[in-house]
Amino acid sequence: MIVPARFNGPPDSGNGGYSAGVFAGGDRCEVTLRRPPPLDTPLSMVEGQVRAPDGSVVAEVRPTGEFDTVVPPTSYADAVDAATGYAGFADHPFPTCYGCGPDRVDGLRIFAGRLSDGTTAAPWTVPADVSPPTVWAALDCPGGWTINSADRPYVLGRIAVLLDRMPLPGDRCVVRGALTEVEGRKALVHTTLYGPDSTVLARARATWIAIGS
Repeated sequence: MIVPARFNGPPDSGNGGYSAGVFAGGDRCEVTLRRPPPLDTPLSMVEGQVRAPDGSVVAEVRPTGEFDTVVPPTSYADAVDAATGYAGFADHPFPTCYGCGPDRVDGLRIFAGRLSDGTTAAPWTVPADVSPPTVWAALDCPGGWTINSADRPYVLGRIAVLLDRMPLPGDRCVVRGALTEVEGRKALVHTTLYGPDSTVLARARATWIAIGS
């Protein structure tokens, strides 16, 4: 397994959602990131652990059961409007992130803005090269932006995805995010990907970890 450099989150490591999708090899798995996923580095799976060439554990992968939580849908027009208030336009800890970086013209450009209830919504036009890891990436950042702030950024620590149906290239989808719980440095969030007809395509449960002081 390799996470190509194109799919970065922070400049020198993989986007958490995309990397987890590569490690999972599909869906209905939970991936716990034990260190920032290295880029352009051959990784191996050993008894449910993703290991770097030096033997260090990058991630752990295990099956996950069903979870029913979905973030309620909103219209594509409302998602477009929410995206204009995306906090990452003003202050982004990783502006070249593949998933949500405003400096990436070749990224997913999923700009999740907060609605009045604190949830996030973003429009997403599905790229031609969409794959399961792409969907994992799409479900990643909109959850983080329910809790991210300029003075306390968060990174993905764990994510579980249930992928019911792949979106098609060119589909105009909506990604929704909601904060469920905060405990110390940890935040539990849920995200949901809706298709053009407002059908749930995929959903995720994730834990984000605050970094810095």
